[in-house]
Amino acid sequence: MLNEELLYPVAVLDKVELSPGVFMISWEKKDLFRAGQVIKISVDPETPPRIYSICSGTDDDWMSVLFDVKQQGYLTPKLAACQSGDIILVSQPYGTFICDLSPSYWIATGTGIAPFYSMFRSGLATDKILIHGARHLNQFFFKEEFKKEFGTNYIRCCSHEQSPDVFPGRITDYLSKLENPPKDFIYYLCGSGMMVIDVRDLLIEKGIPYEHILSEIYF
Repeated sequence: MLNEELLYPVAVLDKVELSPGVFMISWEKKDLFRAGQVIKISVDPETPPRIYSICSGTDDDWMSVLFDVKQQGYLTPKLAACQSGDIILVSQPYGTFICDLSPSYWIATGTGIAPFYSMFRSGLATDKILIHGARHLNQFFFKEEFKKEFGTNYIRCCSHEQSPDVFPGRITDYLSKLENPPKDFIYYLCGSGMMVIDVRDLLIEKGIPYEHILSEIYF
């Protein structure tokens, strides 16, 4: 039986800084999981764990998460300081933010792209439209892989910088201009609580059924 409160030790395989203050940390996969699920992580028994979406694919030999460093935080500065071989503590995977091959929108801000990268690496990108919002152009993680897979169905929205192939503004600005979004699609939202609320309300106003909107909130 799953015990998400029970943490066990794993050795860090790799840690990569994807943009200033944003890291992906990886370790050897011990448990099977479904793309979109989460795990709890800590660095020692005294540090309370936090929840992170799994970022790797289900067929990968490693498991990874994406996180941004909170300077006043109690965990992320310690995670950012980890090196290969260091021991961290992780839980078994759990959660219900699960996708299948049904036509869907994947909508994320910031590191909320993590579960969608896991879904992408797990072979679930068919009939998907990916919308990613960020403040700066260097925060569109995995963009080259997404461009290759999704083509014009990969939409980037940037609120603080501009580029010819990037929508200038927030995700809500883009969606507000979207005419007749399909009502039979599933809409997956992952990001800050405010983004999830704003996008959910906007989609409902456009006629998307409430039960077709699934969300994972990042704190």
